[in-house]
Amino acid sequence: MNITVRKYEEKDLSDLIRIWNEVVEDGVAFPQEEYLNEETGRNFFAEQTYTAAAVDKESGKVYGLYILHPNNIGRCGHICNASYAVSRDSRGLHIGEKLVSDCLVQGKEHGFGVLQFNAVVACNVHARHLYERLGFVQLGVIPKGFRMKDGHYEDICPYYHEL
Repeated sequence: MNITVRKYEEKDLSDLIRIWNEVVEDGVAFPQEEYLNEETGRNFFAEQTYTAAAVDKESGKVYGLYILHPNNIGRCGHICNASYAVSRDSRGLHIGEKLVSDCLVQGKEHGFGVLQFNAVVACNVHARHLYERLGFVQLGVIPKGFRMKDGHYEDICPYYHEL
């Protein structure tokens, strides 16, 4: 497997939508509850500042994605936000690290000064360890900030990284 992270292409859309919806369905990481369909997915990914796909160079298979966009406007418009999704069958293969590392580069290239994560679920230890290994700083804890799929609440941990 030879994974590269690149700007998404039209041919990637069905895979991006499927992978995004897997994370929404899991109900333990994304705040979204609505699934994307072909139309809403096409619009959603096109609206982002940057959407990337993690693709195997040899097979063309899409393993993951990220979206990058402003976290706020005006005086806080230099802060961006991102979300990452890796297909269920390829988690644990370090694709997330490739996605986050590329996102740090793209954030800077798109003129942002800070990448901020608003709602990293505290029990998502794999993501938290990755972010900390890549130099993100935890800002604190928001008690019971995320409603899990089963209805109970988990703490969230905001993070940031200067670009």
